[in-house]
This record gives sequence, C-alpha cells and structure tokens, in this order.
Amino acid sequence: MKKPDKREIINLFFSAFLIIAFIVCAHFFSEFSATLPGVWGSVISIALYVIFGLLLFYSTRVGEGKAIKRFSIVTLLVMVVPAIYIIVASLAPGLPLYNVFAAKSGSVSVIVILASIALGYGIPYTFLSGFEVAADDNAASDAPLSGGIEEDLLTSSADDSAEENLEDDDDGDVDADSADDETEV
Repeated sequence: MKKPDKREIINLFFSAFLIIAFIVCAHFFSEFSATLPGVWGSVISIALYVIFGLLLFYSTRVGEGKAIKRFSIVTLLVMVVPAIYIIVASLAPGLPLYNVFAAKSGSVSVIVILASIALGYGIPYTFLSGFEVAADDNAASDAPLSGGIEEDLLTSSADDSAEENLEDDDDGDVDADSADDETEV
C-alpha cells in the first residue's frame, strides 16, 4: 500500500470535516423538524439522513482510477428495499410493523434513522462499487500483480502441470526400466 501524498491527506481531512459538519447541521435540522406538525418533520429528518448516507458513501469510496459501474441485485434486495419499507412503514399507520418503526415521541426512531442512512448509502452502492486503476502503457496486460491472487492461481496451476509432467516422465522411465529388466532376465 502506498503512502498518501499531501493532496490525498488534505482531501481526507476535508472529507472528515464535511461529515462532522453535516452531523452538527443534522442535529439542528432534527431539532427544527421536531417542531413541525404531522409527518413533515419526519420526512425532513428522513431526507436529511438519506443525504448523510450519500455523503458517507462518497467519502468512503476513495481510490485511484474511475468508478466501476455495475448493478448489484443483491445490494438492492438486501439493503435498499428493506430500508425503503422501514421508512414507509414508519410513516404509514396501516402497514405491518408500524408500531415497531414509528417513534413514540413524535420524532424519528433510531431504526428509521439507520434505515435512512442505509438507503442513502445503498442507492449509489447498488450502481457503483470500487475503482478501476488505469493500466500502465509500459506494463504487460497479461502479467499478474505481485502477491495477488491471480499470481497464486497461475503459480499453482503451473506447479500442477509441472508435477503432472514429472509423473508422466516417471511412469515412462519405470516402464522403460522394467522393459530393460525383463530383457536381462
């Protein structure tokens, strides 16, 4: 792992500062939304925590290269859909588990806050994951990285084929030796 340069350290500092500043702002918005009538206060709090989840996703997805685009049905089914149900069930009294997810004091319950953050984190994670490092022009594209699993697999398959060749040679030598032994007797 390479040592981060000054630019990366400054970016990490500002990323951490952004998260802390958002937490402070979220506290004040939560206090304000608690005074609003009906479900509007809950909706504002939920939207605030979804934005926090988005910021958390983008602040933790650091790397070199461009983002890898893909669609993950598992992330959608395991993280996003349950989070959406928890949020909707906390606002709609007719849905099952409303009593579990709705807050007693008129604010947003802890499980709804966590579901909102998971929703904000899960939506971009469903479509983006990791980073793709650009290949060097000088490096061979077929050469594995040193110490990587690809190198281990190539090494083990090369060792296996070498062992098979040795076994074939040994079998051939044994047959030739036994043939020589038979002629001498």
